Amino acid sequence: MRVETLIPDAASSQRSANAPQAGQFGRLLDDLGSVLGKAEKSENAFAAGSGDLQTAVYERARADVALAVAAAAAQRTAQALQSISNMQV
Repeated sequence: MRVETLIPDAASSQRSANAPQAGQFGRLLDDLGSVLGKAEKSENAFAAGSGDLQTAVYERARADVALAVAAAAAQRTAQALQSISNMQV
């Protein structure tokens, strides 16, 4: 039986370009909330008679796409975490 010593990886002092920054998730949620809020405002403006239908439909479509992307990302993240937790160590 041969035993090799484990050498831990040292954390690099430089951050990679793709590494998430602190607070980035919160900013993403704020941006999603902003898109949803803008859609609601444009729909309310149309209902009140001060906005047009085209803007209301466009903003709702943007909000729906943003929400679908966020839901897909959350689902993939949950699946990845599930896979990791099911790994045998």
